[in-house]
Amino acid sequence: MTTSDITTTLAQPSRRQLHIRRGRLTCISGPDSGQSWLVDHDILKIGSLKESNIVLSDSAVSRLHAEVRRTPEGVLLVDAGSTNGTFVGPIRVREVFLTPETQFRVGETELVFTPADEVIEITPSEKSELDSMVGHATTMREMFSIIERVAPTDLTVLVTGETGTGKELASRALHNLSPRKGGLLRVFDCGAAPATLIEAELFGHEKGAFTGATHAREGVFEQADRGTLFLDEIGELPLELQPKLLRVLEQREVRRVGSGRIRPVDVRVVAATNRNLREEVEAGRFREDLYYRLAVVELELPPLRQRLEDLNLLIQHLLKRASARCGGKRVEGVDDDVMALFQSYHWPGNVRELNNVLERAVPFTDTSIVSLDALPEALRTSQVSPELGLASSPELATTASVADMPFKDAKERLIEAFERQYLLDLIERNGGNVSRAARAADMDRKSITRLLKKHGIR
Repeated sequence: MTTSDITTTLAQPSRRQLHIRRGRLTCISGPDSGQSWLVDHDILKIGSLKESNIVLSDSAVSRLHAEVRRTPEGVLLVDAGSTNGTFVGPIRVREVFLTPETQFRVGETELVFTPADEVIEITPSEKSELDSMVGHATTMREMFSIIERVAPTDLTVLVTGETGTGKELASRALHNLSPRKGGLLRVFDCGAAPATLIEAELFGHEKGAFTGATHAREGVFEQADRGTLFLDEIGELPLELQPKLLRVLEQREVRRVGSGRIRPVDVRVVAATNRNLREEVEAGRFREDLYYRLAVVELELPPLRQRLEDLNLLIQHLLKRASARCGGKRVEGVDDDVMALFQSYHWPGNVRELNNVLERAVPFTDTSIVSLDALPEALRTSQVSPELGLASSPELATTASVADMPFKDAKERLIEAFERQYLLDLIERNGGNVSRAARAADMDRKSITRLLKKHGIR
């Protein structure tokens, strides 16, 4: 079975359907007869414990009696070591795949699991804003419609797209529009934490678990209990840690580093990456079963160059925010020359780069309209090559423009122009993936990130 068989990819213009995998569990005999539960979880826990997804009052049911699991191969019923067993007909089972309408018994309670999958036709939302996201392009309004459908569920979501397209904003919208909005949204960047500390950051640790662990600490899963956990740059998670993350996604339990105690967590997970995880799976760098757990719903955010009709709307939105950060200075738009430059520019850093350019321009704008003079010089002197999708600076091609400058100033300008062009080319060649770009440049990821911010690219 290939990865394309086990997940539904959304937000491509040619695909206007959302497939939501759900199930319904109905009690047909026993103390809870007549009750029915619609469930979004990939792992459905059945038992007498209040932490179970399905809590049964039957005294013959164990605390954790059984689980119903969605797998790439089908829906699997698993006995969890119960005292009185799990039965399909007269046969006691440890594991069995369920067909639609299969009846099974736990204790004295008989249940039936029915797939309740939904295939929803996606029509673009009438809104041009959703939470803190803006866009009137069809691809964005389809995205808004999908988020509104998925947010009220507990489905795990994988958000993909180039760097700077707004993956964290999408995760915040999923949280803020969900029943979990009263809980915390925790953000964890899998590419920023040292590999040796990722496990402790995710799952927590006990005092003395390793050198420097002077006290016990919760991990982000525990911190996000009853809320949402956003796992950014999930494609950077080391392969050796992926089985541990998979176990938490399946069991919704964590064990801190240095502890033998299992702690249940009630967390909705949203992950994001600018990598193509299908390719990573095929290359053996990402586990297929983990990809399956993460990509229950997959949202792909379009790059800015594919939604240039949103430029004016984005400029208005970002300038309003940038003006508020500059003491309420009123800057309301850009002049025609700036808009023409923006329309022809490739935007390798996407909306984040646009935001950085505008934030830097506001303090240098004397009127309510941004002019070319207020833009960073490296962008202002850029000439865009549509064929290459890159910006090249005239100073790199000729020394005529700097010949009359003092040596120090000329050197600084040439270095600035070189850095920006090199970064634009580097990011473009590596598909917007900062970690991959850092490896290609033989540089530390933090150094690349610092330079990208310096030049307003992200």
